[in-house]
Amino acid sequence: MTLPDPLTTAAADHVRPGSRHPVRRILPEETPVAMVYDGTTLAVMMATPADIGDFATGFSLTEGIVTDPGQIASCEIVDHDQGIEARMWLQGDRASALATRRRTLAGPVGCGLCGIDSLAEASRSLPDLHGAGPILGAAEVASAAESLRDWQPLHDQSLAVHAAGFLLPGQGVVLAREDVGRHNALDKLIGAMARQGLDAGQGAFVLTSRVSVEMVQKCAMAGGGFLIAVSAPTAHALRLAQGAGITLAAFARGEGFDLFSHPERLNTEVSDVA
Repeated sequence: MTLPDPLTTAAADHVRPGSRHPVRRILPEETPVAMVYDGTTLAVMMATPADIGDFATGFSLTEGIVTDPGQIASCEIVDHDQGIEARMWLQGDRASALATRRRTLAGPVGCGLCGIDSLAEASRSLPDLHGAGPILGAAEVASAAESLRDWQPLHDQSLAVHAAGFLLPGQGVVLAREDVGRHNALDKLIGAMARQGLDAGQGAFVLTSRVSVEMVQKCAMAGGGFLIAVSAPTAHALRLAQGAGITLAAFARGEGFDLFSHPERLNTEVSDVA
């Protein structure tokens, strides 16, 4: 089916001291996307109307609703006037998993934890990733965000969209997804990886955003032991990464980066970074 265009145009006035002239800007769309499982809506997220199948798969994996994309028996994307439904039917008995991950509120683009029923679920246990993951050189980590730039067509046009990419050692970013919501972009990427058979443990996630709690949780649930971001982590996100065994590199903006946790995944080339 054909989904709404992820971009639109709008008129504005560009103002500088002493001047003002009309311009047209390209803006990203955000649309309510309902995650519907076995006939019941579990969550409504505000997202860019693109790659919704990837979004549904990634959301299902990172929220613990399924542990393998094969447990989603079918997924139908339905476009309504009010938004989009991702209608999924699950294999086997996943009712208990649904009950523990129940969400009831709409999730705005800035938050990936809105609507969780309990504080315990917001602080859920994460997989232990100590010892897993690739070894990356310092130059690869420092240039990861620049490598991701080639995968951001929506951002190039609108300057208002986040991206999440997957980097393989020696290959740079090999897959990426975009969305107005940073956590949505990551869910889309994880879903696309699962559908294409890419193992998160063989590379690193690259983010154009800050690293908050839910971003670490999603990477851990996907089995990714290396996380690179252009901005800072929160203190609690760093604690989660340390506890889960995730290597966290932040402020990766070309010439260097800050390495916050688990340096064992970085080779001796790190000595070249000032």
